Amino acid sequence: MLCSSKMIYQSLAEMGKYKLFMVISLMDIIVNGWRFDGGGGYGLVDGLRMDYYYLMNCPFAEGIVKNTVNRHLQADPTLAAALVRMHFHDCFVEGCDASVLIDSTKGNTAEKDSPANLSLRGYEIIDDVKEELEKQCPGVVSCADILAMAARDAVFFAGGPVYDIPKGRKDGTRSKIEDTINLPPPTLNSSELIKLFGRHGFTAQEMVALSGAHTLGVARCSSFKNRLSNFDSTHDVDPSLDAQFAKILTKRCSEKSEQPFDTTKDTFDNDYYNALQRKSGVLFSDQTLYNNPRTRGIVDAYAFNQAMFFLDFQQAMIKMGLLDVKEGSKGEVRSNCRIIN
Repeated sequence: MLCSSKMIYQSLAEMGKYKLFMVISLMDIIVNGWRFDGGGGYGLVDGLRMDYYYLMNCPFAEGIVKNTVNRHLQADPTLAAALVRMHFHDCFVEGCDASVLIDSTKGNTAEKDSPANLSLRGYEIIDDVKEELEKQCPGVVSCADILAMAARDAVFFAGGPVYDIPKGRKDGTRSKIEDTINLPPPTLNSSELIKLFGRHGFTAQEMVALSGAHTLGVARCSSFKNRLSNFDSTHDVDPSLDAQFAKILTKRCSEKSEQPFDTTKDTFDNDYYNALQRKSGVLFSDQTLYNNPRTRGIVDAYAFNQAMFFLDFQQAMIKMGLLDVKEGSKGEVRSNCRIIN
């Protein structure tokens, strides 16, 4: 069948409109970025954007963060766990606003000096990133975004999933020790954890996925010694604890040393969940995830399928990074992450 010249012209014209639309759309993404709505899609909510947030005013921000983090982790791989933990401790207190980075002053005791935060490490990594970014693009990249990106890059460095996060957080102007009461202690049971995480909008499955961050790092004796003697009125040792593993933990305490959460403490994998199946969860709040029928199936699924764990973990981390973010005049971009402007 032969087409008339008019039909061909109309077809070419429509194709041209489509290409023009795609070019305009691409330019809009480059200038404004994909904006994250916090619900698994992309929209105009929260002002946080995926991918291109710093493209125009600090194009090397992502590279500077990643290179600095990698340099520190190559020297000390244990800092991967430290960065992920710091991000969690930041977000669960006053939202993801870098309040955990602020130093105490004569008139104020800050979050970082809370007993729950005294073991946090890796502040020097954030300082190094911030110093370099201030040289390249002063006053642009927030400490809150730096911490969120650093935790993400630490997960990938340790062998975990690679994922992007929304950027555009502002830094908070409040950091008080009393606010750290919102951090979950290691003595909570599964039902209490579900309730606490639920107040922040997380499902039971997301809570179990985030708990998988304990695939990295170690625990101090003070966080698990309550399981080893005088546990309750009927048990001296926590009955959910494997007898041989209990002896290992007791030895750690006598040596005043630390206990890895799983057998691959510097590698991000699903071995943490395998440990729970063996009744070798280090913290009571870890092992309780396997003791409770409501969460046991999730633990089994992640122990069996690492890819499923990785997917759920990265989605839960993105969601956590959106907790109570500060925007616009509600926050600032600190020039020094340790001091409010």
